[in-house]
Amino acid sequence: MRYVRHDRYDLTLRKVGGGVVVSEKSTSDGNLPKRGSKFVRSSYANRSKSMSARMEQGEQYEREHVHDVYEQIASHFSSTRYRPWPIVERFLKSLPDGSVGLDVGCGNGKYLAVNSDIFMVASDRSSNLIAIAAQHEPHSAIVSDILELPHHRESFDFAISIAVVHHLSTVERRVEAVRSILEPLRQGGQALIYVWALEQESSRRGWSEKDEQDVMVPWVIRGSKKPLKGVRAARDADGATHENEDKVFHRYYHLYSKGELERDIGNAGGVVLESGYEKDNWWAIAVKHAA
Repeated sequence: MRYVRHDRYDLTLRKVGGGVVVSEKSTSDGNLPKRGSKFVRSSYANRSKSMSARMEQGEQYEREHVHDVYEQIASHFSSTRYRPWPIVERFLKSLPDGSVGLDVGCGNGKYLAVNSDIFMVASDRSSNLIAIAAQHEPHSAIVSDILELPHHRESFDFAISIAVVHHLSTVERRVEAVRSILEPLRQGGQALIYVWALEQESSRRGWSEKDEQDVMVPWVIRGSKKPLKGVRAARDADGATHENEDKVFHRYYHLYSKGELERDIGNAGGVVLESGYEKDNWWAIAVKHAA
């Protein structure tokens, strides 16, 4: 059975030098107005209106810079995603035989083949990526937004979500995404979550604590070196050809700083059992708070 869920995200953005788009940071400390304050009702109303406006902006922006991008690059993206990351592989292979779990934001489903003794329900917002992931039988693959997963609570033994949560544009939405991953788990079920790190000084990207956390990351599909035989490249009004040019797509990312993933998990009602850093990513294994 295949479920389709519409995307719901929120985003407040501004442009800075170099064409990088970053989210505006809130100046609120997150505390509720003091009890008895005459401004309590108006404060709640203003927050609600502001959040609603951000949700509408984010839905349009992320459809263009996250969802639509992955639909367009799905085949090329999949061809570069075939080797399991060591900690994810170890986590999946450590599970008891017969375990049933989730792969939230599964992409091309490369982790579905890691352990043949478990069963996974994989989901992704991209229908083109799900079409690829569905080839990993006997597992299930469904189209679903991370914020609207169709799963019942207390139904699964484990979950993984690898390089997904960082595509949500505000802290509220990232916390909600983590909560969506944790809620379907049975008590004691573990979730492994990976996000891109801000601290990447030694990588080719070279990001550090001095850089913005909200960035646009290019994905390049190289054009062919020479025209295919019998194919004439299209020309624009100036006579220039574009058949063999590179295609560049830009995806929105929130780069997590040290300790931020653990904080989001706590705010989502989870408890971190273990966490660390691996190859430009922060990761954590978490469970839900005991009922």
